[in-house]
Amino acid sequence: MKTNKSLLLTESGIMLACATILSMIEIVRLPYGGSVTLFSMLPVILVAYRRGTLWGLFTAFAFSLLQMLLGLNNLSYGTSAGAVAAIILLDYVVAFTVLGLGGLFRFMKSQSAGLALGTLLVCVFRYLAHVVVGFTVWRDISIPAAQAVVYSFIYNATYMVPETLVTVIGGVIISRLIDFRGESLSRPRLRDKASRRDLLFSGISKIIAGAAVITDTALVFSKLQNPDNGEFDIKLISTVNWQLFAIVTLAGIILAGVFYLLSKRAQSRSDVK
Repeated sequence: MKTNKSLLLTESGIMLACATILSMIEIVRLPYGGSVTLFSMLPVILVAYRRGTLWGLFTAFAFSLLQMLLGLNNLSYGTSAGAVAAIILLDYVVAFTVLGLGGLFRFMKSQSAGLALGTLLVCVFRYLAHVVVGFTVWRDISIPAAQAVVYSFIYNATYMVPETLVTVIGGVIISRLIDFRGESLSRPRLRDKASRRDLLFSGISKIIAGAAVITDTALVFSKLQNPDNGEFDIKLISTVNWQLFAIVTLAGIILAGVFYLLSKRAQSRSDVK
């Protein structure tokens, strides 16, 4: 795909603005850092998928700097120059620059599959970056030293698992509406009415399932941190509102299942192969 740099810069600038704004829309925010946002990583991943890894890494690096500027207050918690440097490098530069690898699976015939796998890969890399800085820098600050490794894996998973799920679902849905692989954005091949219903019902099913998982995650893990000393305390699991957890889980399974069956029924009536 050949294009001029002015167009690339303009396109990346727009997507960076979208990503930054979306990063400020927090669905769930954990008390000691980390949050589930509204598809904030997706615009950068789409740039990487559309324009290639090199340009994707450049755009993702710019996004990491923007995120660092928005989170400058976190640097004040560093107990030394080395700790501050590690926070900058791992919690921001590495954690967000890896989003530029979101287009590694562009070679796949299915755009949805390629985008989903790329998103999953970069989310794993980002999660690992946060885990490393968690048990090396944040220990004794917001993570108890005695359980630093385990705590870091668990705590960072409480927001990265829902964040990954939200991003993957968003990527799959938008990839079925827009073809990003050409020079100009276009719609995928035309679908008949039944196939369009299949897309709608399938998307609703994924959104409901994702919302249920995010809600359940917030209900459980938000209670496992002692409010007095900030330490992970598994004994606090008894304070979780399990009745609400069960209601959300059951409702999510039923509603997601209903819309999934509706999507399969619409698909069976479609003439599009």
